[in-house]
Amino acid sequence: MNDATLESITAGDGLQASITRQRQALEGMITIPLQRLAERCAQVWPEREWLNQALSSGLHELPYCQFLYVTDKYGRQICDNATHQGLLPEHFGRDRSDRPYMNRVLPIQGMLLSDSYMSLRAHRPSITAVQVIRKDDAIVGFLGADFDLRDLPLTRELYDEPHHWRQIKGDPAIRRNVFLQTRTETELDRRIRDVLAIMEELIIDHGVFHCILHFSSNRATVWFVDDPYRYRLLDLDALIDPDVCMAFGRTPYPDKAVIPAVRIGEILDGFRELRFADETIYLRSGSLNIFNGLVALTFSCDGSHYLPYAEFLDRGMPFWSAANSTPA
Repeated sequence: MNDATLESITAGDGLQASITRQRQALEGMITIPLQRLAERCAQVWPEREWLNQALSSGLHELPYCQFLYVTDKYGRQICDNATHQGLLPEHFGRDRSDRPYMNRVLPIQGMLLSDSYMSLRAHRPSITAVQVIRKDDAIVGFLGADFDLRDLPLTRELYDEPHHWRQIKGDPAIRRNVFLQTRTETELDRRIRDVLAIMEELIIDHGVFHCILHFSSNRATVWFVDDPYRYRLLDLDALIDPDVCMAFGRTPYPDKAVIPAVRIGEILDGFRELRFADETIYLRSGSLNIFNGLVALTFSCDGSHYLPYAEFLDRGMPFWSAANSTPA
């Protein structure tokens, strides 16, 4: 697969690897407790009251579990829901056979951790572990353990954004009509050299670490290292006024920045070239983040690209014309 046809199929590589690690960590926490609990359930099978007691006593080994319950081998619940707050008898007799964690090939032994799904009760992202219950060497039912992803301590680690070029195609309706349109010159286009010079100054000397330049709508959105949780919206008047630099204190260029300060001007100049290089396929917005080293581009065809700054600087306009002209 060449660069021009690379799709967003690889976009989730880093995210999927992180999800896999989290699932493995959860399995490591619950496999043995669920196995022991299934054995206790087998000993009192199929008595509702005894199953309720077994589940209630087993919850202490599963501190992050929201609900415990037992079904027969057809997915019908034969006990109450056990929670850390007590029993919920209204779930007795519930048919769970069509739920995402039951309507798949279930294991004949051991435990299966479902994919995440939206819960019926609270409509929240959840995950369920299904443990086989065997008695006299035969499958008699299943032990279910529901977890709300919000409660799990192992979902707190952020995954690393992949550092390779990624293309995400946009609205098909826009792509179909892209060759019927031409770029309309904006006020920002007319003052683009002043705008980019001021933006370079804000990044290098005044603490902007992430910026998005919206060429088609005469504005920019910026984030500062001293106040990273809030963005500022700069209109054209601010973007062409050198006095705007006086509104933000002088901040040394961060040592942890991936993009060297001397390359900021080159990147911004690359935005200018892509804005004017073609009247049909042109840059609508461009952004850069100095800490993750990524440049993001959105073109008139509504296609978006995310790539490391060095790779962006190596690309020429012919490449972007080819990348953005592939069929929707």
